[in-house]
Amino acid sequence: MADQSEQRKRAGQIVRRLKKAYPEAECALRHDDPFQLLCATILSAQCTDERVNIVTPLLFEKYPTPEKLAAARQTSVEKIIQSTGFFRNKAKNLIGMAKAVAGEHGGELPQDLDALVKLPGVGRKTANVVMGTAFGVPTGVVVDTHVTRISKLLGLTTGKSAEAIERDLMELLPKKEWINFSHRLIHHGRRICIARRPKCVECPLLAVCERAGLPDLGAE
Repeated sequence: MADQSEQRKRAGQIVRRLKKAYPEAECALRHDDPFQLLCATILSAQCTDERVNIVTPLLFEKYPTPEKLAAARQTSVEKIIQSTGFFRNKAKNLIGMAKAVAGEHGGELPQDLDALVKLPGVGRKTANVVMGTAFGVPTGVVVDTHVTRISKLLGLTTGKSAEAIERDLMELLPKKEWINFSHRLIHHGRRICIARRPKCVECPLLAVCERAGLPDLGAE
């Protein structure tokens, strides 16, 4: 990898190119409030956003508030979210999270990273999603499978864990870009930088991409 100053400069170029390519990129999980976003993000573990968006309308209709969800029977929640995978554990976490929000935070999600990660089923990635998308507070960079893969291809990180990758990106990116960088890179991963068939010749980032681990374009 290049030295830190060069990396920051190239990271800035990547941010500008992503902003131009995806100016309106937003969180793909449909939600109307912070509580719904948290529920959807918990469900998105090991599941596509598309599948989550299919099951959440019924979940939110039946359990529109933390208090309602806290009082739900686990089997009833499991039935609704079954297609998202790991549904028993997710249902347990959803109800546990709702009980904590209702009982310890007056039914309102805490606007604090440390408080969020103490809720059942909420890790740093999920808390970053809520803090950034729902509250507009950049507490970190959301690192999902798209961000992991593309950040490595771009040469922005060689980190082996989500935590290490996040640290590298937080060091290189302006704090004001932490939230939208993830949204835009996720959109980019779905539209252009597709894992099994990247459309490199169409890529707006090609000029600043190291294509780490990929063959030369001439060899493809």
